Amino acid sequence: MTNRFEISAPSRRAVLKGAAGLVAAPAVLGAGSAFAQARKEVVLVNYGGAAMKAFDEAYVQPFAAQGGRIVLDGSGPLNGKILTMVQSRNVTWDICDAGITTLAELGPRNALEKIDYSIVDKSKVPAEFAYENGVVNYMFSSVLAWDTAKVKETPTLADFFDLKKYPGRRMMRKDSQAMLELCLLADGVPRDKLYPLDVRRAFAKLGTIKKDVLYWNSGAESQSLMRDGECVMGLLWHTRANVLKAETNNRIAFTFKDGLLQPGLWVVPKGNPAGAEAFRAIASMQQPEGQVKLLAAMGNGPSNPAAQPLVPEALRATNPADPANAAVQAKIDAAWYIENHSKTFQSFLDFISS
Repeated sequence: MTNRFEISAPSRRAVLKGAAGLVAAPAVLGAGSAFAQARKEVVLVNYGGAAMKAFDEAYVQPFAAQGGRIVLDGSGPLNGKILTMVQSRNVTWDICDAGITTLAELGPRNALEKIDYSIVDKSKVPAEFAYENGVVNYMFSSVLAWDTAKVKETPTLADFFDLKKYPGRRMMRKDSQAMLELCLLADGVPRDKLYPLDVRRAFAKLGTIKKDVLYWNSGAESQSLMRDGECVMGLLWHTRANVLKAETNNRIAFTFKDGLLQPGLWVVPKGNPAGAEAFRAIASMQQPEGQVKLLAAMGNGPSNPAAQPLVPEALRATNPADPANAAVQAKIDAAWYIENHSKTFQSFLDFISS
């Protein structure tokens, strides 16, 4: 009987053909090509946009040089999509670019494979970010960005909530993660006193500007809202803010001050078609050289400590994990999210839609 999770490479590509921003690694030629063809392709899902080219250069091409094959899908690995695939026993993804909330929501539902640390090297990541069902892939931050054509001074998080001082629409992620922390920081909560989160206080702060907020779902959408001038300020991933800064010739600026430092995580959906090949791909992506390339392209902070000495001086300002930048940010508490995220997320959605 055919294994329902094993789909041949051609049919799998046909299934994914309509996925947003699909990018396939080139075939590996030469003496090892027969071996490469025998290995299963790995579908890695991210949030599209600029991340497609950046991931291709940092991760896809180096894995291809090792005889592997990664196909990028930019349609967005939302937790609900992953869960639906697993529950319907129709999994087409192998690796998802995820975060703490994915562990909180999908771990208890048995929707994630355990990371195979006999293949993935724990010594190449900070120990606190090597979880049972996920392993850090890069560091990122949620930060304040603004349109310098409309906001001449450097604003603070408190200014984000001051519509009289700076009129105009604001932008936030349609997710409680990081948005609640930034609400609380703007309301005067010290960075080292955030947890446990005072959710009511955060909602009260958000309520002061709720009618003027636009919400983004994907990283590409957050870029579009700021680039097109829909919002004068936004709370978004620093990686997207960094790309915006370059794309707009510094019209869009951002700051790490009072941001939230977070680990991006690789997670593997339960029953992924490529099986253990997904973990070999993750191990390949631990190479420090590729992580520095990703930092150069988008500002994702390297997760492998061995990469830090390789970071050029000019890139340290965009590295969220650089000591100078980390010192002015709050750090996410994964344990709080694993315990509280599901109920807090739903309350957040109810609040912003009311």
